Amino acid sequence: MPNKTHETDVAFIKALAELLNDNDLTELQVKRDYGENDSLNVRVSRRKEVITQVQAAPAPGPAPVAAPAQTAETPAAPAPEANEDPASHPGAVISPMVGTVYMQAEPGAPSFVSVGDTVSEGDTLLIVEAMKTMNHIPAPRAGTVKRILVEDGAAVEYGAPLMIIE
Repeated sequence: MPNKTHETDVAFIKALAELLNDNDLTELQVKRDYGENDSLNVRVSRRKEVITQVQAAPAPGPAPVAAPAQTAETPAAPAPEANEDPASHPGAVISPMVGTVYMQAEPGAPSFVSVGDTVSEGDTLLIVEAMKTMNHIPAPRAGTVKRILVEDGAAVEYGAPLMIIE
């Protein structure tokens, strides 16, 4: 009998792994109760890379023509940041949940913050909607918003970087 339970547990775990892949989830946790002192806790997860910029470096030929225009409009600092993981930045604000990002309180209203804005600790940066609940994401520290890494209406995963505050 224990072998039968083991086989069904393995089949159950395989089904959870397929569900994880088929629905593009990063984590799934389930508790299966068999009796008073008999249960199975399963957590299936996978690492998901967050890509914030998919643009390739310009080809060597056009670079001398395009580079001066880019340098004049944007500072040189964003180029190195494109190669590093924004989640590892010390000023990164990380999503505390899976959901949909909203940059303003309601459609047509001004955004909570923009790049260059100064924020105080506790100020609302954006909203993450999860299961029809609007969760205001506060600034974890005072500083200046340097980068916004998500777009309004975009889906975010738990632990995904939302913005950089320095």
